[in-house]
Amino acid sequence: MKVPLGFSFSGIHAGLKPQRKDVALVYSDTPCSAAGCFTANKARAASVQDAELRLPASGIQAVLVNSGNANALTGPAGMLAVLTLREALGRTLRVPPSAVLTASTGVIGHPLPVSKVVTVLGALEEALCSEPDAAAEAIMSTDTRAKQAWRLVRIGGREVTLRAIFKGSGMMHPSLATVIAVITTDCAIHPGVLATALREAVSTSFNSLTVDGDMSPNDTVYALANGRAGNPFISDPGPELKVFTATLSDLCQEMAREIASDGEGATKLLQVEVTGAPVHSIAQDLARAVAGSTLVKAAVFGADPNWGRVLATVGARAGTRGYAVDPYSAHVRIQGISVYQGEPRPYDPVRLKARMREPEIRVEVHLTGGEGSSVAWGCDLSYDSVRLNSDHGSLIESRPDGGAGKDERLARYGPAFKTTLLVESLSYISRFRGKRCVIHCGGATLVKESLKQAFCRDIELLRSAGLRPLIVHVGGAELVTLFNNLGDRAVGLSGKDGALLRARRIPSDDEHSKEHVGEVTRVNSELLEMLLGQGYVPIISPVGLGEDGQTYELGSEAVAAEVASAIKAHKLIYLHDAPGILRGEELLSEFTASQLEAHLAAGAFAGGMRTRARMALKTLCGGGVERVHFIDGRVPHSLIAELFTDKGVGTLVTR
Repeated sequence: MKVPLGFSFSGIHAGLKPQRKDVALVYSDTPCSAAGCFTANKARAASVQDAELRLPASGIQAVLVNSGNANALTGPAGMLAVLTLREALGRTLRVPPSAVLTASTGVIGHPLPVSKVVTVLGALEEALCSEPDAAAEAIMSTDTRAKQAWRLVRIGGREVTLRAIFKGSGMMHPSLATVIAVITTDCAIHPGVLATALREAVSTSFNSLTVDGDMSPNDTVYALANGRAGNPFISDPGPELKVFTATLSDLCQEMAREIASDGEGATKLLQVEVTGAPVHSIAQDLARAVAGSTLVKAAVFGADPNWGRVLATVGARAGTRGYAVDPYSAHVRIQGISVYQGEPRPYDPVRLKARMREPEIRVEVHLTGGEGSSVAWGCDLSYDSVRLNSDHGSLIESRPDGGAGKDERLARYGPAFKTTLLVESLSYISRFRGKRCVIHCGGATLVKESLKQAFCRDIELLRSAGLRPLIVHVGGAELVTLFNNLGDRAVGLSGKDGALLRARRIPSDDEHSKEHVGEVTRVNSELLEMLLGQGYVPIISPVGLGEDGQTYELGSEAVAAEVASAIKAHKLIYLHDAPGILRGEELLSEFTASQLEAHLAAGAFAGGMRTRARMALKTLCGGGVERVHFIDGRVPHSLIAELFTDKGVGTLVTR
């Protein structure tokens, strides 16, 4: 990711939260044009009240953001805190207080411990660097991951960069903005024109985002432009402004989708598209209503293609607002499958429920009342959504030093639920102890940082349960770093290390195309036994060493199968970009090796799925492996859900 010229970032821990970074600084070495969009909530936080009166403006150089404390509904002390921070940071950075903006997120109604923030301002300045990672982490609240996005665009023959750090997980509902975001760019643009572009970008992105139907008093989107790119100054409407606005809108839409997918307790991103409405504003309102419907969100969580709830929501919103919309004439598609068109349409429920298990759900509502169209983003309503929001208030406690924390002594679940869950899980833990497990991570899995983090936590849990995991992954080096940073014992291995994977060239008529592609001939199981015995998690990159001294690229699915057979693994797990083994659109949840062989013979699978199925059959029938699992690697904690629950979430093939 590129960073706009002249900007630097930092983030540190000031003590507003018990452990994590909680204060961030975004700084430009030259004054910026600045604009902002803010919450419509009349219970505005002090930082919003301060900035809203001052923007758009020129001469802005710094944004100070704190998490852990919203500084909202705190009386006159809230505004005094903002003014104190602006003056203190101005002195630290040697800029006027008017050059400083602030933003806050966290618990409402607790006085902001200003002294804690002032104490770390010098350290914030010293920590400034070109990488925004620490700042993105410091502004998180209930987010599960730090969020960043960026774009490059050419304006007036010069390369212009846009980079955003942003947060958002709960209290997300449309009206101007629904997050805290700081967008930086080196574009040369007038403050008023920047404000126009930002309003348009927000109207098609954050205004179409809803997570829980509640609007925060702190929602803020800042845009800072310092002109360092050297493009012709944009001061009036024209082609250059159109290009910039389109790029900014695209950036904000990515941010909105990312926030929706990380909604509190969310397991799926929900996208609702409405077309054929009388005008755009009606289409947007209907799309947001469907995306925000509690019943629709619950159905999405349960993989229930309940189109009746979708149309009922459309009808309710149209009726209460007086829209000229007829739900009876609508055409509804879920995951591209037609379910209603003037009347219920027949569809394969097994096929559609399999599609509903995917991490992104798309609902299309085509009306017949006009040309208006819009898209809204939301998420499902899971058990964790309720837990997170019930815990949020009941566990918050004030600390004597002015900070806020959580009282973790309070129970999060009832005893009956805990007992059921523990009994079910412990029965599997007892079976897994001492067993080996090879996990293959396909190239389309673990693409998000949050998925990598969840995967590492899952492996740690499996190890604590006594399972001995071994991982095959093309991007193994990155996983090794992540594991060891989290305190686990991982070791990265190329297949060439210690002659771990011996290989030979795959014969082919096209000698050039297969020159460096090989197949495994032998696995150095002694090396793996030694590492497993010493408590390490081996992470293998699928590269082999030929007897001719050449390096060969190996199919990762085949490597996982060969390694599983060599170490006599109890389980082989394929994490890939599908809910499990599919026959067409149907998820096959459990079957035997002989049934799998019959499906293969009948040509039921194609591409990578066929390769994985063949490898599974090979390990089950001749490799000593007892069970092979196929799991959706795009869903957080699917590994635990498959192994530690009776029904599982993917496909299980037994010997």
